[in-house]
Amino acid sequence: MRVLVACEYSGRVRDAFIAKGHDAMSCDLLPTDNPGPHYQGDVFDIINDGWDLMIAHPPCTHLAVSGARWFKEKAKEQQDALNFVKYLLNSGIEKIALENPISVISSKVRKPDQIIQPWQFGHGETKATCLWLKNLPLLKPTNIVDGREARIHNLPPSKDRWKLRSTTFQGIANAMAEQWG
Repeated sequence: MRVLVACEYSGRVRDAFIAKGHDAMSCDLLPTDNPGPHYQGDVFDIINDGWDLMIAHPPCTHLAVSGARWFKEKAKEQQDALNFVKYLLNSGIEKIALENPISVISSKVRKPDQIIQPWQFGHGETKATCLWLKNLPLLKPTNIVDGREARIHNLPPSKDRWKLRSTTFQGIANAMAEQWG
């Protein structure tokens, strides 16, 4: 299967699909953190290149409700972000999973098909993650663990905080590859 992992710099989801024998490529405006097939540039450049599945992680900066207090000040940026989400969801790719935290996508586009937590996939942490799915089944928990720590939410300010908060948990990446590949 040909898998496009849109808006992913880490390579985690890409590498999970490659480990299962799929032809997977990540795409992001940033260079990849891990060597592997990666297109550094605009996803629109390659979105119509015959992908069977797209896992998309659009930036949540102007979408996540955690930033609601700034919504009035960034209405144009939020609309641009919503248009990007709609374009991804309406692409011609047969199977799509779009991932984002609790956000305005739920009220401005449509409700998510599923909300998952890292603790359902082997990580003792909380971070509600919404999935909007097209022609894919709900993701089944693979390893429910104790913990329930809000580590990601409580990260101290740093230059890499956004990167740490946006990286997909390995257990979730593995479950995507196993169940959707």
